[in-house]
Amino acid sequence: MEEVDVTIIGAGVVGLAIASRVARSDRNVVLVERHEGFGRETSSRNSGVIHAGIYYSAGSLKARLCVEGNGLLYGICEENGIPHKPLGKLIVAVDEEQEKGLEGLMEAGRGNGARDLRILSSREVQRLEPNVTCRAALWAPSSGIVDPHSLMSYFEATARSHDARIAYRSEVKSIEKAAGGFRVAIEDAQGEVFPITTRVLVNSAGLESGNIAALAGIDIDEAGYRINYCKGEFFSLAASKHDMTQRLIYPFPPPGGSVGIHTVPDVEGVVRLGPYSYFVDSIDYAVDETYKELFYESVKPFLPFVELEDLEPETSGMLPKIQKPGGPARDFVIVHEEDRGLEGLIDLIGIESPGLTSSPAIGRLVAEMIEEMV
Repeated sequence: MEEVDVTIIGAGVVGLAIASRVARSDRNVVLVERHEGFGRETSSRNSGVIHAGIYYSAGSLKARLCVEGNGLLYGICEENGIPHKPLGKLIVAVDEEQEKGLEGLMEAGRGNGARDLRILSSREVQRLEPNVTCRAALWAPSSGIVDPHSLMSYFEATARSHDARIAYRSEVKSIEKAAGGFRVAIEDAQGEVFPITTRVLVNSAGLESGNIAALAGIDIDEAGYRINYCKGEFFSLAASKHDMTQRLIYPFPPPGGSVGIHTVPDVEGVVRLGPYSYFVDSIDYAVDETYKELFYESVKPFLPFVELEDLEPETSGMLPKIQKPGGPARDFVIVHEEDRGLEGLIDLIGIESPGLTSSPAIGRLVAEMIEEMV
């Protein structure tokens, strides 16, 4: 039976970021992924936004790791030629009540460490974005966009260059506590099951992270680890309208914890709108074209140039939320499960937005946790 120092489950952006930090020549590191390549679920089906750290509860992991990750991510992109754009974000207020609420948003963001936030008048917004209508806006210059595939390619290449092994088309079938670590059974692409022992096991399985925790013997309902699928749908904007805005344009956040339907530019200048998010019972990436009018009505107050015929269903993604439908927002769970008698197991549960922005900081945090173990 092969003996491994660190096994990481899940090659999304977070698992790859961890592998890139943990791997080194004197450490046997394996990254296991059930799909044929990296980032085939949440990490490749998102907005690609580099968040500033405005929306998250003070003192939360989401707030801290988002702000840390923001700075780290820009550094990684600039040093390694990863496509990205520091566009900046405008959170717009279209009525008096929203305008009053901008001050609270700004103070929350500043409390989290978000950089250079300030409130702009409608005239100042017009100078930046003449096609946007609002009474005022919160300006977040540290927001931007990144190409997620290129970022994941960088993390994967870095992990491999430090001697990590990546096993694609390989699925974890069982986890048992063993002396000095865990015995893990992995099924490969040919259906053959082979066991390994690992001193440290990192559960970074995203949509499957709750199930992996259950395989390790955790009661996921008692622990609050059950994953609830939250689907986010995106509509494309007509190509003739792509140059009507140059920055990320967000509405004032609606009730319920959503950030609202906003512009989603990519590094090539193509603009989508989204996401419209709602809880679902199963994974399904079909886009419901009946939401077209909802998208139109949502953005029309601040993007008056958008017409109904400009919108077409485009893509969707799934977030692994531990928040229950209608329940309060939940923070990231990043924990060494030694208090559950599972020394060596690091669970990452509910790593949703801002997981992409936070990924370099999460990688650093988990690497620091592992340093104390191996």
